Amino acid sequence: MRWAHVALSACVVMLLSSIAWTVHGQSAAGEAGQPLPGITPADFERFRVGLDDFAEVETAEDGLGPAFNGASCAVCHSVPAIGGFGLVSEVRAGIRDASGFRPVRAIDGSDGDTLFQLFSTPNHTCQPTLPLEVNVVARRIPIPVFGAGLVEAIPDDAIEAQADPGDRDRDGISGRAALVRDLVTGQIRVGRFGWKAQHATLKAFSADAYRGEMGITNEILPTELAVGIADDKLRVCDPIPDPEDVPDPRTGLSALDNFEAFMKFLAPPPRDVSSGAVMEGERVFAAIGCATCHTPQFVTGPSANPLFDRRPVRLFSDLLLHDVGTGDGIGQEAAQPNEIRTPALWGLRFRGILLHDGSAATVDDAIARHAGEAEAARVRHERLSETQRAALRAFLLSL
Repeated sequence: MRWAHVALSACVVMLLSSIAWTVHGQSAAGEAGQPLPGITPADFERFRVGLDDFAEVETAEDGLGPAFNGASCAVCHSVPAIGGFGLVSEVRAGIRDASGFRPVRAIDGSDGDTLFQLFSTPNHTCQPTLPLEVNVVARRIPIPVFGAGLVEAIPDDAIEAQADPGDRDRDGISGRAALVRDLVTGQIRVGRFGWKAQHATLKAFSADAYRGEMGITNEILPTELAVGIADDKLRVCDPIPDPEDVPDPRTGLSALDNFEAFMKFLAPPPRDVSSGAVMEGERVFAAIGCATCHTPQFVTGPSANPLFDRRPVRLFSDLLLHDVGTGDGIGQEAAQPNEIRTPALWGLRFRGILLHDGSAATVDDAIARHAGEAEAARVRHERLSETQRAALRAFLLSL
């Protein structure tokens, strides 16, 4: 029965939280998953409560399902610490025809979605299945949320200033900002979270993941997402009234609020100790053109909270959409099927698998897959000496 997955999820969370992960030969224990330095006691309490909720394993009585990918946030974000990447990949699917890409329509005739969850609560009639007309299927691995609060604090105009949609400088790179409607405020903002930069704020990102990955409806997205399942079947499989995430009467905060707080105050992964090879590798990184998209640093805007007031954000991403040959074929929000948001490279040394689908095992494999706007950088990488490549690897694995 699919309920075995819930028990497995709990075991996975406990296992990942209690052992020291080693990635690329380096111990990750105690290095990642900490709150921002200088956090106040009040903000630390919000972080701690958020961490508890992020790791909590949900049940059907909490609203889990009827369709879901994991029974807790930490199932998908655990390596090397809670908030990191994970090995559970989600399935995205849609239809490509002469008119372009479109998601699978829901039974009620609405626009539907591209997410098809892997598991369901006991009644198998509520397991989403891929319709026969689907001809695009992709997998995506989780993106770490380390430093997410700093990323949220980057001003929209700072991201837009990096964009060059018409390739005005004729360098072959034409990244563009993802303009999306924020689910919380309704405002048009620059997206920055998710492989397709589909969300601009942590609250919206949390709401989408809570409903899509765990099947728990909330104040932002109060109806179930289960493409291809009729309403009458949903009522049988999921009798909990929507929205299922409601504020705690003692605090006035919902799980959604707590997820947001945990990610907001979660520190970026620390850099490894620099060496001569690392410094040379960073020079090579810039010289072959990688830094054009993997922008080394942003600065947050003014904030009443000193943790976010004009702070450096060394994420190595321009947070723009690009066609670099690694798109997953799925159109989503502002992103075209061939576009992907530039992945942040901070914390790269903790990731055992790379690219959106985890199909690259090494940094060299990932670079070799680059094409399109990144073609020139890939060719320059191929021409490097082995000494230069070793230095570049040392730099990337110091992040």
